Amino acid sequence: MNLLLDTHALIWYISDNRKLPTKTRSLIEFPENNCFVSLATYWEMAIKNSLGRLDFKKPIGNIFEIIEESGFEILPIYNSTGQVY
Repeated sequence: MNLLLDTHALIWYISDNRKLPTKTRSLIEFPENNCFVSLATYWEMAIKNSLGRLDFKKPIGNIFEIIEESGFEILPIYNSTGQVY
């Protein structure tokens, strides 16, 4: 199954937050499922972090590394001409 994680689900997953339902965590961790994260999620997290509305215990760059090390596939954003951002 393909899963596209939104910003909240991703943050709750990487921070081991209890707000993430057990069933959702199980789906993310099921090895046959493919988990995707949009590059827009990175933008959203960086903006919220810079505004002080998202408080991580580690620098945001480290959080991005944790996401990539989790094996999630990062989905690029394309403009109307097909260029990748």
